[in-house]
Order: sequence, then structure tokens, then C-alpha cells
Amino acid sequence: MSGVRITVLGSGTSSGVPTIGCSCDVCHSQDPRDKRLRPSVLLQFDGHSVLIDTTPDFRAQVLRVGLQRLDAVLYTHAHADHILGLDDVRPFNYFQKSTIPLYATEETFAIIRRVFAYAFEEGESSRPRLDLRTLDGSPFEVLGREFTPVRLEHGKGTVYGFRFGRAAYLTDHSAIPPESKELLQGLDVLFLDALRRRAHPTHTTLDDAVALVEELKPKRAFFTHMCHDLGHAATEAELPAHIRLAYDGLEIEVAE
Repeated sequence: MSGVRITVLGSGTSSGVPTIGCSCDVCHSQDPRDKRLRPSVLLQFDGHSVLIDTTPDFRAQVLRVGLQRLDAVLYTHAHADHILGLDDVRPFNYFQKSTIPLYATEETFAIIRRVFAYAFEEGESSRPRLDLRTLDGSPFEVLGREFTPVRLEHGKGTVYGFRFGRAAYLTDHSAIPPESKELLQGLDVLFLDALRRRAHPTHTTLDDAVALVEELKPKRAFFTHMCHDLGHAATEAELPAHIRLAYDGLEIEVAE
């Protein structure tokens, strides 16, 4: 098998950057790397395209990268900034003449079924066509490639990241359990939540994310789910060379 191309579709927090009504320097920055849509990545391998999360910005994100095909969607959890773009898979249904497989826990699917109830009603013509495939925490295969769910703590809730080959994508975590850290040792590429500098009850701070990189020892780390407290250029200047801030449109190649 070939490697995986990771494209960052969104690197911002739930409010995005710029944040509505804010007049801070980052929200008014002219650096395009400070324009952050809601958090999502696109994985492309062996001619396939797999998305992690469908944000409220999904339509704009896939138009920006010119995505022509969507083969599957993986969900980390069911918060609004991770699921609300689901309806916009419909054009892929039409052009591909097929359903789109979704992979998530039963807890996440319960919320998706409620929020997008019309998508599961017989006779409704204009609806996304979805194939729900429930995850139980065990490794699973998507289009010939193995993915391993990585359990994370998001405040009092549980969310999942995903390891695929020598890379892993984690977002929305305040803590990583010891058994999950075992799955993340010595990767080539690791994405981590780094919301801001100040403590937050459900997200990792910048300093805590740096400490996680030192502990897990990936070759390269990229921080995501960042709010307007972190300006790209100034923050990245403080970091070691193997730790970078993700930005919308960033592309990374990960060898098999």
C-alpha cells in the first residue's frame, strides 16, 4: 500500500477564527494561517478519500480543496462543530450513486440520528444516503487500511482519535489515558489538541500539548483545534522545530 496524504481542512476551535464579534489581533490578522475553520482532516490513500468529522464548514472546506470523491467519514464525537456539515455529503451521493459509510460509536450515532432525523426517514427524497457502521473501540478496516480508535477524555466525556499506520489524529482532548498513550508512542506524525495557553476544562493547553509531544516522542507533531489566543507566527516561533501549528490547507505525506 502507498502512504497517506493528510490535508488539514480546519484547524480552529468550535467558534472558528476569526471569532464572531472579536476585535483581537489574531482575529484581524492578515496571515492566512490565522484563518481557521472548524477542525477536520482529509485522508487520501490508494485513490480513496476519507474524512474525519463533518464540520459546519464542510461545504467550504471540500470546495476549497476541490474534493471530487468521498469514500467514508470517521467521527471523533458528536459535538456540533464536528457533525453539523453532514447534510453536505449529498452531492457525493448523487455523483457516486452510492451511500457514504460513516464510522462512529453508538453514542455518536444516537445524536446523529436525532439531529439528522430526516436522513433516516423512508420516503424523504432529498436526504443524505448513509451507511452507519458502529465502532466498539477495536481496530477496524476502511478501504483496506486499518484504523485504531484511541480513547480520549474530553472533560467528563469520552471522544476518540484515530491511529492509521505511522500517524494519528487527536482532537478535543483534556487528557489521554495511559492505555491510549501506548498506541501513540514514536509515531511519524501526531496531531494534538492545543486550544490556548490558559487552562480549559475540556481541552489541552499549549504547554500541556508540548509536554505530550515530549512524552510520546513523534518525529513530527502538529497542534490543532486552536482558538484566537494563539497567533500562528508568534506561537510557532516559540516551539521546537519538530512541533508546528497546523493551518487550514496544510498537506502532509506520511509514508507507509
